[in-house]
Amino acid sequence: MFNTIFGIHEQALLLHGQRMGVLATNLANADTPAYKARDIDFSAVLSHTDASPLPMELTQSSHIALSNDEMGSADLKYRNPYQASLDGNTVEMPVEQAAFSENNVRYQASLQFINSTISELTLAINGQ
Repeated sequence: MFNTIFGIHEQALLLHGQRMGVLATNLANADTPAYKARDIDFSAVLSHTDASPLPMELTQSSHIALSNDEMGSADLKYRNPYQASLDGNTVEMPVEQAAFSENNVRYQASLQFINSTISELTLAINGQ
């Protein structure tokens, strides 16, 4: 019972946390020439939970590095820009900020669901 008590929200919470790191890396490298924005294909990762971790590689010495243990098993994809940049950077600040805000709302929703489940269990255990 306790292995599946939180349902998909336990995995979603971890994945949202990983996605925040990826989006923050994109925002930090917004001015890095030839940096390619990346994102996590959320539905693909949740559909198969036994995926092996993907290693992050630096393509430029000026990129900010994330360690492999921070990334977990996220399925990283390159993001296609709406408007191409002359320096080859595909980070678009409004797109990244919107994705970061949406991810934050979804993270908070999953966290709230988990907290309410814990509260209900505590109430049931205490018998009040």
